[in-house]
Amino acid sequence: MGKFKQAIINILKKQVKQEIALEIPPDSKLGDYAFPCFSLAKKLKKNPVEIAKDLANKLKPTPLIKEIRVVGPYVNFFINKEKLAELTLKEIFKKKDKYGSADTGKGKKALIEHTSINPNASPHVGRARNAIIGDSLTRLLRFEGYKTKAHYWVNDVGKQIAILVYGARNKKNIKFGDLLKIYVETNEKLKKDPELVKEIFNLLKKLEQGDKKAKAEFKRISTICVKGQMKILNELGIKFDVLDYESKYLWSKTLPAILKKLEKTGRLFTDEAGRKILDQKEFNFAMKSPVLVLTRGDGTSLYPLRDIAYTIDKIKKAPDRNLIVLGEDQKLYFKQIAAALSLLGYKAPEVVHYSFVLLGREAMSTRAGKVVLLEDLMKEIVEKARKEIKKRNPKISKLALEKLSRIIGYGAIKYGIIKVSPDKEVLFNLEQALSFEGDAAPYCQYAHTRIAAILRKHGKKLNLNVKFDLLKTSEEHKLIKLLSDFPEVVASALKNLKPNLIANHVYELARAFNEFYHNCPVLTVEKELKEARLLLISCVKQVLKTGLNLLGIEAPNRM
Repeated sequence: MGKFKQAIINILKKQVKQEIALEIPPDSKLGDYAFPCFSLAKKLKKNPVEIAKDLANKLKPTPLIKEIRVVGPYVNFFINKEKLAELTLKEIFKKKDKYGSADTGKGKKALIEHTSINPNASPHVGRARNAIIGDSLTRLLRFEGYKTKAHYWVNDVGKQIAILVYGARNKKNIKFGDLLKIYVETNEKLKKDPELVKEIFNLLKKLEQGDKKAKAEFKRISTICVKGQMKILNELGIKFDVLDYESKYLWSKTLPAILKKLEKTGRLFTDEAGRKILDQKEFNFAMKSPVLVLTRGDGTSLYPLRDIAYTIDKIKKAPDRNLIVLGEDQKLYFKQIAAALSLLGYKAPEVVHYSFVLLGREAMSTRAGKVVLLEDLMKEIVEKARKEIKKRNPKISKLALEKLSRIIGYGAIKYGIIKVSPDKEVLFNLEQALSFEGDAAPYCQYAHTRIAAILRKHGKKLNLNVKFDLLKTSEEHKLIKLLSDFPEVVASALKNLKPNLIANHVYELARAFNEFYHNCPVLTVEKELKEARLLLISCVKQVLKTGLNLLGIEAPNRM
């Protein structure tokens, strides 16, 4: 409804000399948009009810605005529903899978870094949220025309991978599935024998000194792990354009240059242990002693310094739009990195902080080995999807069943996680995620399938020159409004970095279609109405498909 909303704002601007914010009335019977007059009361020294009456008398309907009505202190606007239907459906029919994009990223570069699981084990379900959010934002950026690269930061030189390297010594033919067990077992040894910790740090020191044997050991383990992790994520349809290795920055010449530049700010000092520390008191962080430690006493770099160098490289590659997805436990750390970047003259990437994923009541911890692995959840949900599909369609071929089970199962995981705002916890319930009757991917996918079935049964080319005034039921108006709102939802999702807005809209559209489906026949009505309704549902099908694809979910034509 962008055109209609703008038309209302334009006629209000002629009378109201301030920023105009429209509201949606709580009941559609009151209008499609409302302008509250409270903000004018103080300036005009009049009752907002009187202001609304005076303002309404000065406003005239237009081809897009059918009626203007005063409701208390509000001026309410009723749009021309026939015109809305015509403009919206014609635009969708013309643009097809491009509908919803304003192409705001045309000619611009974007970079997004997400997921970045420590290369020490198979990812658990909690980490999947990072990947799913990141993948959806990548799709949104590309949908808006940005030339986008998805990056994966491989932390291949930290303590965790050193533990794994130590535990994997003298073990041959190690496979990806062996890594978690090795990691947990080695951690248990460290608890019993603290002296082994020295061995771990000795390994890291050798790596940083460029020891060939140490470099080969670390590379061996990180390669096994990254390949295994990529295989799982790729199976979910989540792919990366670039893998960036932290080890590259161990010997980077940019690190001394960064330290030198920070020294010039007067905020970098060397403590009694010889460490380089950045004083961040001026940034008012919620810390007793707000400092960022950048090097060890021997001068070797710590993770934050390498992270700063990496982030600067990312900013240079994509100055137009730079994003990162991080867990909420990284909020303070990211603020510290952003503060350091500001001292160096760089603006930090836009950040999405996501909260935890809970399965039942148990938290997930890689260190303890008490995890729900993503690959295990994927197998389980695909098996459950397979049984449900077989029950609904006993005659489905084996090949189609296997393909559809993955489409439904993986879609259920993604939607079940992404439908919740990133800043809220997700309580993932497998049965609810696979529901064909509620706020879940299969429900939305099934709406798309139902429309595909109707269009197949019709079997003829759609007519664009229909009588739009025949689309006059409340169910039809609701569908048209949701379709017309889609571009605004896309814009808001990218602006606020909240792909859950897309998921919520797709669900509302699927639900509105099901209400239409049960109350408004399509193929059995007279020809002119049938043609109008066929055009309407074909547009619903298109927007469902586009919306699901922006979430990384496939929209099947048969289920």
